[in-house]
Amino acid sequence: MTVKNAFYAQSGGVTAVINASACGVIETARQHSDKIGTVYAGQNGIIGALLENLIDTSKISDADVAALRHTPSGAFGSCRYKMKSLEKNKREYDRLIEVFKAHNIGYFFYNGGGDSADTCLKVSQLADAMGFPIQAIHVPKTVDNDLPVTDNCPGFGSVAKYIAVSTREASYDVASMCATSTKIFVLEVMGRHAGWIAAAGGLAADASNDIPVVILFPEVEFNQEKFLATVDAKVKQYGYCSIVVSEGCHYPDGTFLAEQGTRDSFGHAQLGGAAPVVANMIKDALGYKFHWAVADYLQRAARHLSSKSDVEQAYALGKAAVELALEGKNSVMPAVIRTSNNPYTWHIGSGELKDIANVEKMMPLEYISEDGYGITDACREYLQPLIEGEDYPPYENGMPKYVTLKHELLDKKLPAFEL
Repeated sequence: MTVKNAFYAQSGGVTAVINASACGVIETARQHSDKIGTVYAGQNGIIGALLENLIDTSKISDADVAALRHTPSGAFGSCRYKMKSLEKNKREYDRLIEVFKAHNIGYFFYNGGGDSADTCLKVSQLADAMGFPIQAIHVPKTVDNDLPVTDNCPGFGSVAKYIAVSTREASYDVASMCATSTKIFVLEVMGRHAGWIAAAGGLAADASNDIPVVILFPEVEFNQEKFLATVDAKVKQYGYCSIVVSEGCHYPDGTFLAEQGTRDSFGHAQLGGAAPVVANMIKDALGYKFHWAVADYLQRAARHLSSKSDVEQAYALGKAAVELALEGKNSVMPAVIRTSNNPYTWHIGSGELKDIANVEKMMPLEYISEDGYGITDACREYLQPLIEGEDYPPYENGMPKYVTLKHELLDKKLPAFEL
């Protein structure tokens, strides 16, 4: 049997631990070199396959591959590029097959979120639709934590830890100044439709930290009058209030607080600016002095604060993706299956891509407090294990030491291709 090579690529917004999944894929493939040849990484996601920009990972040392486990962002470059259906754009699928044939690729590992799962599903169907054998395995990743089947998504635990810590620390700051100065702090977090990241702000308060935190979820329609009354009551009780607002927070008519009137490459509304909207709303109605911040890239790039469980699961899922391929599986995604909250235990299972692609997992309503502005005990039990444990990167001269890979591209064998 001819040994086939593998294609691996990263897609969508990167995370603090997506490279740990890449490490799991590459290291595991190297351990099975009798069955999987070289892993070629797409430069900038699926675009790397279409343009035949393939990075030869066999040129990367074992030490540098291992260093991916503690390096944030996407080491091979990512992209936001959603392939259309085979019927609507056969040209791109023909091109994929040409590239896969030219480089003897029989395994496809796509590391991303919901849109990436959809792309992976479409590639998995090439064998039947176009007579080309390819095993496509999706490796889950998204800070939004909105993929179904898996208990949680790599990248989310570390973002949740960052938001919980930041909310607590900023609250301590505001509390110390509220007598004569700032009384309101607003932190804007990612989360278009699902409020998982915003929910993590609720972890800032616990039995030892009586912190007034108000959370604005995408799952709860924004009621301005009720919100302002809640904030005012918190300030009167505590002297200050911290607010965590999801970028996906919206009015009853569906309009986002942060909508800019533009669209991203996936066709999604471009969001950004919920924090100043909320902060100024409070200032205008209640007169309280405020500060606001947008966590933005900081929340998903903070590898120095990644949770140990997140790193371990990201690596395990990359490893499992290769093992599923070796078992002959196709059109599947390895998944985290939780077996216990306390102590936190889990194992790796899998799901079918047909049940995962284009399906969003929202926050269960039982995770949101009755007033709509906080988290329940059930939510806390779900979130707490995901932020626990530290997995610090090595440090040098006071700074984290990360690896930057040289993208050594294969020689092209095919004519140029335009997207």
